Amino acid sequence: MHLLGLILWGFIASFWIFYGLHIAYGALRLPIIKDIPPVSDADCPRISILLAARDEEEKLPAALATLMEINYPNLEVVAVDDRSKDATGRILDEFAATHSRLRVVHVAQLPAGWLGKPHALQEAYEAATGEWLLFTDADVRFKADVLRRAVAFARQQSLDHLSLLCDVEMVGFWEKALITFFVAVFHLATNPRLVGNHGSPFYVGIGAFQLLKRSTYEACGTHRRLAMEVIDDMKLGKVVKRSGFHSGVVIAQDSVVVRWHDGIGNLTRGVTKNFFAAFGYDLGFVAAGISSLLLLNVAPFLGIIFGHGWIRIFAAIALVIALCFYGGTAASMRVSPLYSLTYPLGAILLSYMLLRSAVVTLKQGGIVWRGTFYPLDELKRGIV
Repeated sequence: MHLLGLILWGFIASFWIFYGLHIAYGALRLPIIKDIPPVSDADCPRISILLAARDEEEKLPAALATLMEINYPNLEVVAVDDRSKDATGRILDEFAATHSRLRVVHVAQLPAGWLGKPHALQEAYEAATGEWLLFTDADVRFKADVLRRAVAFARQQSLDHLSLLCDVEMVGFWEKALITFFVAVFHLATNPRLVGNHGSPFYVGIGAFQLLKRSTYEACGTHRRLAMEVIDDMKLGKVVKRSGFHSGVVIAQDSVVVRWHDGIGNLTRGVTKNFFAAFGYDLGFVAAGISSLLLLNVAPFLGIIFGHGWIRIFAAIALVIALCFYGGTAASMRVSPLYSLTYPLGAILLSYMLLRSAVVTLKQGGIVWRGTFYPLDELKRGIV
């Protein structure tokens, strides 16, 4: 029993020594969008910004205002009102009446075999004329120069597909503790530095900013291939990578900002449809994910308190590296590095959210998204 314990704690320490430090090194080497010189007018291909909005009257005006102010000469914005029941459609039409670069598409009905968001983005694509397509969300705010800089980087690196890791606006202790932990785990899971390596299995697709060539998007099957994918943004990154195209990841900092959900309650409810989907609706995978979260992030604290000898040494090694890793993530998101001390709490909360997502989805027999219920069997068949 003691030998098994030593092996387990040795594994935890080894994970942080080899993989944790590897991810931290890669994150430090990711380019930052502000460091990339913007392209000139002559080097600006036509871009279509595509977004789907449903009942976004609260956040939509601020997001549209920044889109209209983007400093880019050859740009159109195609916004789809996806069956909204609030003032979203009216807000879009009013903006379009005074801003020539905005085009609005209204969707009244959802065809069978589609989730609402992928269908709306497909509609946006079919109305777009850009050589490049930028998929974003209806609550994202942009700096005026970010598009020129993104195009410059895509050209420099000969990319077909570029995702920007956006800034998340956080309010209060609970949001900061949970979201900084989630971002750190996202880095551990996706290894963004290796996304551009054709031989690596890693891919990234960010819903707030995902830029790709129109020809690449069409070759990958457009959103028709993602018609029943809840996490369509990440899966778009997956099909691009698996199709042999060249992807890249850049840190946006405050050049691309989103307010994810207001408060921990809304965060928990907001990811209910996403987390189980991210694990392929596989309970075994969920169990492994929760076990890993708790083992790698909560167990080192317990090892320090209750362990002896080598177990305490292994726990201390894991704890020190993890604290530095999560502290660096917090600092990069412009919150106090002291939030690294909350990472076991973040692991417990994230585990609960993942378990809740699985339980609610199974209990309902599917998910409710944008006012429509989708049976679990259909969702499983649509997995990419």
